[in-house]
Amino acid sequence: MSMSSTVPERSEFRSSDLSRSSPAVFAAASDHPIRVTRRDGEPLVLMSESRDRARRRLLELAAQLIAAATDSEGTLSDRLVKVLPWMEALSDGDRADCAEELLSAARASFSTNQPHLAVATLTSWEETAAAIAAGLHTEPVEWLEEDEPVERP
Repeated sequence: MSMSSTVPERSEFRSSDLSRSSPAVFAAASDHPIRVTRRDGEPLVLMSESRDRARRRLLELAAQLIAAATDSEGTLSDRLVKVLPWMEALSDGDRADCAEELLSAARASFSTNQPHLAVATLTSWEETAAAIAAGLHTEPVEWLEEDEPVERP
């Protein structure tokens, strides 16, 4: 629900609403998972594919974190490298930071039911590792002066 809206977001619809007012049902499902009740069966949950993908990715990450946490050899970052091999591209310090950030983001995602927190952190670190592996970390960085205006493209 947006901050300016006074109408509560609807999270449950009847199956008949799919044919009678499908735009409202689909709009709600695009925004958040909704429950569709049926007289002849168990209720269904309707959500966007991207939300479902994020939930699946969060469960994959949970399995990887559990595998690393239950291993008894080496540091947590060493154990995570076994299940997330792209971490090999990171320095030892970055591996430790990555492990800590992944655990924190996963805890936040599970406790708030917001998969994007952990998925975004995972993606960010994975893309950083890919850039390092591609040699992009050796390129010199050219910083702009703080008060130097930049033209729009």
